Amino acid sequence: MIVKLLAVAAGGGLGAVLRYLIFFYFERQHASMFPWSTLIVNLLGSLAIGFLWGIFDRVYLPTGIRLLIFIGILGSFTTYSTYAFDVFSLYRDGEFRLLAAYVLGTNIIGIGLAFAGYSLTRIF
Repeated sequence: MIVKLLAVAAGGGLGAVLRYLIFFYFERQHASMFPWSTLIVNLLGSLAIGFLWGIFDRVYLPTGIRLLIFIGILGSFTTYSTYAFDVFSLYRDGEFRLLAAYVLGTNIIGIGLAFAGYSLTRIF
């Protein structure tokens, strides 16, 4: 049990750092009300989850490695709480067009990318 907890913790640290680097990049590059960094990490995370799931259907990896990747790295890299905060902030600020684009983009494109990631593993 302790090994699994350490795997999740190690992956969580890595995912959080990756998330921060993307946030830092987009905040410096794009002065916008639109929450680009959260959208990008959620879309990348969706693609990664689908792609890795497809790989792991074919290749055995120990439970600890799967926990490190899915719950640790990807779990801390993407975050629904930040998504919810961004949606509420856009609503509060009256940015309804941006809110609609963000919600539709995250949900439709994100889920589509999870399917795409999984499908990519079937090509090879």
